[in-house]
Amino acid sequence: MLFGEAFSMPELSIVGLIGQSAETAMDAFTQMNRYVRLMIDSDEGGSTDWFELIQTEGEVWLELPSNIYVDHIELAESAFARMVSGYAREVGDVSFAKAIHFTHEDPGYRAEFDRIFKVPVVFGSDKNALLIDEAILSFEIPQPNRYVFGILSERADALLKSLESSKTIKGQVENLLIPVLHTGEASMELIAGKLGLSRQTLYRKLKAEGVNYEKLLDDLRHKMALHYLSGKKVSVNETAYLVGFSDPSAFSRAFKRWTGQSPRGAIAGST
Repeated sequence: MLFGEAFSMPELSIVGLIGQSAETAMDAFTQMNRYVRLMIDSDEGGSTDWFELIQTEGEVWLELPSNIYVDHIELAESAFARMVSGYAREVGDVSFAKAIHFTHEDPGYRAEFDRIFKVPVVFGSDKNALLIDEAILSFEIPQPNRYVFGILSERADALLKSLESSKTIKGQVENLLIPVLHTGEASMELIAGKLGLSRQTLYRKLKAEGVNYEKLLDDLRHKMALHYLSGKKVSVNETAYLVGFSDPSAFSRAFKRWTGQSPRGAIAGST
């Protein structure tokens, strides 16, 4: 909890920087949910959202629904302390919440809860949640930077894509292939061994995802060739080597099959 009080989300994660660059508190919360997988392992179970807004009987609760906050009470305490303290730093010594509920029992340092939150705290509740003023959601974040928001969102999207691809066999195979493409040794047997699988098992797993290994390898070489050539920092021959072709002419033929033009033509067309 003291860690949450001392360090704001922007100091800890790109997700916090995105939230800080949003226009309103509601927009910031929405972005937090969008990129929650960069902060919380969804395999812990429960909801994959960072928070849920629940309106009931004229009240608005901001609830942390993931089981990770039930199983690891320090994360719930830290998350709420970070929210409340961060808000207080922005607008003065004003509480972000009207009340706070925790699913765990009183851990024995009640004075710290009273000092940080300054609102009623309930332990042994059926939820980890803040009771908030609905008006807080439209609170405008001081000096939002939309340019920074766009740059950070683009980077976070790339991280999410990488995270998702690492959970598929295709993504794992691609991640293992990229470092060895230049060796020309990119056999299915090699990659299967790196995954601790037999060749046949890898074949079956890829097939279940609708993926053919040879086509995956060919597509990856195509993608990496375009990446190297678009950077204009390596020659055509060097690119051929980097994507696993010992013969530049064979690379040129493959590149023409991929794009309909020669590698040098592609470079000229991008200038």
